[in-house]
Amino acid sequence: MTEPNVSLMSRLSLAFGTFFSILGDREFAASVLRLRSGAAPAPAAAPVATPAPAPAPRPAPAPAPVIKEATPDAALQLLGLLQRDARFIDFVEEDIAKYSDADIGAAARLVHDGCRATLREHFTIRPVRDEAEGSRVTINDGFDATAIRLTGNVVGKAPFTGSISHRGWRVAEVRLPKLTQSHDATVLAPAEVEL
Repeated sequence: MTEPNVSLMSRLSLAFGTFFSILGDREFAASVLRLRSGAAPAPAAAPVATPAPAPAPRPAPAPAPVIKEATPDAALQLLGLLQRDARFIDFVEEDIAKYSDADIGAAARLVHDGCRATLREHFTIRPVRDEAEGSRVTINDGFDATAIRLTGNVVGKAPFTGSISHRGWRVAEVRLPKLTQSHDATVLAPAEVEL
């Protein structure tokens, strides 16, 4: 076997590395000494295998959440229905600073009635929790964080005990009108031209 042509820089690096290894490792120094004297290097002692502790069982990782992209069509359709039945966008876009509280209250009553009618026509909405607001409840471990939001001094682990400050809302049924393929959902209300 031919020896490789080792450059000066490689030999210097090897010399410094070996120097510090000899200073720091007694067995390595003895091996170098035997090698320099022409004796065969001592066989490496087989490392004694220490039994590794059995790994603690890990809980199965939760599957990654599936992210689905929501199309804006249904949201635009609902916004259009609220505009049609309650003039919702007109109300929100109006600068109400110039109106009296009585005028704003009267307009808000009309918008409220129209919004409520639209929601009831197109959705069945139920409370998330059946208990009355103010009731004391216990929330156990594994609760649905999308349906229950803990507020206040949230410390530690479940079970949590607290009072219901809002029962929450959940849609049980949706009854939006079907749209034709040519319907432009971005037009929330057509412009009106009186002739």
